Amino acid sequence: MRTLKLLALGTLVVCTTGATAESPAMVGLDWLAGHWCMESGGGLIEEHWLSSRGDLMLGVGRTVKGGKTMNFEFMRIERVAGSTNFIAQPQGGAPTVFRMTASGVDWARFENPKHDFPKRVEYRRTPQGLHAEIAGPGIDRKEVVESFEYRACD
Repeated sequence: MRTLKLLALGTLVVCTTGATAESPAMVGLDWLAGHWCMESGGGLIEEHWLSSRGDLMLGVGRTVKGGKTMNFEFMRIERVAGSTNFIAQPQGGAPTVFRMTASGVDWARFENPKHDFPKRVEYRRTPQGLHAEIAGPGIDRKEVVESFEYRACD
């Protein structure tokens, strides 16, 4: 039995009984696990990802500027009915599901063509840390890409 609750750039609370082994489909995403930080515009943006257990990875993110939390997000990556999905809940709102459309040894892309912005979420492990980006149409319908260059937090 599972009870689910979730923080894009923000936390999901999940209780899973009896699941202690990693799902083979989730093992390939453990490169994402860790506490990742970046400074931007005088603020701190961070994401914290737990390693996979069972069919689930949990993440939380927040942006802090001037001692105030500006944004937070609950996130999870989970296997459902044979599909790997990134699920985001910015500001703790309703979940938005992005289906994995491509992946490799140290990267994964998730997309939801029906969502307004972003339509794409991508994570890539780099020698310096973790590259994340969100992308989708801007006001003029041209693609807008927002990149995040995270380093391991101290």
